[in-house]
Amino acid sequence: MPTITKEIVIETLKQCLDPELQLDVWTLGLIYDVKAEKNKIWVKMTFTTPACPYGPMLIEEIKARLMGLGTKNVEIEITFQPPWQPSEELRAMLGV
Repeated sequence: MPTITKEIVIETLKQCLDPELQLDVWTLGLIYDVKAEKNKIWVKMTFTTPACPYGPMLIEEIKARLMGLGTKNVEIEITFQPPWQPSEELRAMLGV
């Protein structure tokens, strides 16, 4: 099994789209931290809002894609501290 690096995890996260905004979770800034160890991937992330209706679906997609890298141990921690705030660049991309 090839070594899973933080960079590989990030590239995989860039394939996971927020169903509502149609942008990937990395570009949206929803990912706060990533750790890739020998047999474990850990992701700390948030949602655009605490009541995000797509949250559970998004978590399942992220887990499935990361497990597709060859690990059986994927942990996703959800936090709302700090609350998600789109960057100025992202606001421009979204037209808001």
